[in-house]
Amino acid sequence: MQRDAAGGAGPGGADAPGCGPLLPSPSETRPLRHRLLEHLRAAGRASRVDLSRELCISPASVTAVAGDLIAQGLIAEVETARDETIRGRPPVSLAVAPGAHAVAGMKLSDDLHTAVILDFAGNVLGESTLPVSVHRKSGAEVMCEVEALLDEALAAAGLPRAALHGLGLGLPGTVAYENGHVMWSPLLTERDLPLGAMLAERLGMQVVLDNDANVLTLAELWFGAGRRMGDFVLVTIEHGLGMGLVIGNRLFRGASGFGLELGHTKVSLDGALCRCGQRGCLEAYVADYALVREARTALHGDRDTAISPRALLSHLFQEAESGNAAARSIFSRAGRHLAMGLSNIVQLFDPSLIILAGGQVRFETLYANDVIAEMRALTLDTGRTPRVEVNAWGDMVWARGAGAMALSVLTAQLVGEARAA
Repeated sequence: MQRDAAGGAGPGGADAPGCGPLLPSPSETRPLRHRLLEHLRAAGRASRVDLSRELCISPASVTAVAGDLIAQGLIAEVETARDETIRGRPPVSLAVAPGAHAVAGMKLSDDLHTAVILDFAGNVLGESTLPVSVHRKSGAEVMCEVEALLDEALAAAGLPRAALHGLGLGLPGTVAYENGHVMWSPLLTERDLPLGAMLAERLGMQVVLDNDANVLTLAELWFGAGRRMGDFVLVTIEHGLGMGLVIGNRLFRGASGFGLELGHTKVSLDGALCRCGQRGCLEAYVADYALVREARTALHGDRDTAISPRALLSHLFQEAESGNAAARSIFSRAGRHLAMGLSNIVQLFDPSLIILAGGQVRFETLYANDVIAEMRALTLDTGRTPRVEVNAWGDMVWARGAGAMALSVLTAQLVGEARAA
């Protein structure tokens, strides 16, 4: 099943108010101030009576905590639509104050960077894109691109840089969420680079980094059908192959923040060379660059070095649709390897939903049904298999997920907690 850009086919999509997870965590440990603030952001607005009932706390506690947050400027009273049949004052609800703070979200990729500015309620104030050349760059070059893109997004939002309270940034590779170190990325020439600290010093604001698959998973959890799902898996198929996992309404990162590298699980010990430097990684058979590698041979693309990888992929797709056997075999082979990876996910995590997302989903009409059938054939027959959906979100949603990460961290800090996302 394919869903639209805002997750509209599932519950909690564009038609749902607010943003953020709508289900309570089964192991809730956050202070009441944090819970109430996040609940209001997710619900859009709620009365004090509703908050007392839904958070299972006394009306007196709601009044005290809400009063504190109002004094801090983080939430505000808002009038709800008045029922003309009822006399008296219009009912008053509480909502997150959109203008309290603003953050930026950004996603870096091989050929196109995206950025978005969000207010404190998660509304989009401005966005921008930056096409870039497809080659590895130094940290200094990447910082220049980040700064230029950020200033463009701020100009679109009509805000000065001083109005921002943080930047969330997602990029492919092995990223340490806790300290912003990039151990390895296909975008960078250096390894073990403290990119988060470098950007924070250059931009004069807090910068939070994570793997791009994780920020896309946060986008699904905050803005998509994942808002009403406590557990799901997201698989990204783009320039690389990534995975995000939500358990109990929380993003799972692993003990060191380096977990769920589905693309670098091995499917052949002496197989194709992966861009990480090792051989036999799953993404070396499924990701965009793997298809480009084969397309240059099958379609004689090596004779035209000027064609971009994105253009070559589009050409490959057109050839496959028109019946070119070589082009169709490339997609078929990639699909079988993807099915193997999905089957392994089912065996390890038993998810109720797997979401396929990323630039390559535009090719899903060719082999999505075959992939799902192959996944089921490779999976132990237990009488049930997870639902698989194709996510048709565009490039900007990755940046929104990074913005959600920045909002989550900022919110935790404002209520006196260590950062969380």
